[in-house]
Amino acid sequence: MITDIRDSAAEPVWMPLAIAECGVRRFPVGETNPRIVEYNDQTNLVGYDDKISWCSSFINWCLAGAGVRGTRSALARSWLDWGVALDGPVYGCVTVLMRDDPTSWKGHVGFYLRHDEAFIYLLGGNQLDEVRELAYPVASVLGYRWPEPS
Repeated sequence: MITDIRDSAAEPVWMPLAIAECGVRRFPVGETNPRIVEYNDQTNLVGYDDKISWCSSFINWCLAGAGVRGTRSALARSWLDWGVALDGPVYGCVTVLMRDDPTSWKGHVGFYLRHDEAFIYLLGGNQLDEVRELAYPVASVLGYRWPEPS
């Protein structure tokens, strides 16, 4: 049994779930995407529609689907207190970004895919209103997190 996926060549169990959701997007005003409502039901946003920020809801939903307990919070920065901190990124790790100001409560969260000198590429929800890959400045990273070893 693998107790810490970082020590194996296996793909993190939540990544196929996340990848399969690519293209799920917010519906126009007056409509609600029921899939995003499902994401929100994994957090303190139970019952909310797809018009609220749902990046953390998506991460919680993916992890729950893989049998990993998330933060159950809709706040992106709640992930900074979850699991264990990583010194650097690992494919599929939860990556927390700042938004607006490093001391703000605002943030964004997604799963790490890769990076280059200037950008980090995340797979996440509520990225241009959908589940997709998107690039963010490397300087916006607040932390990389991994589930506690079992």
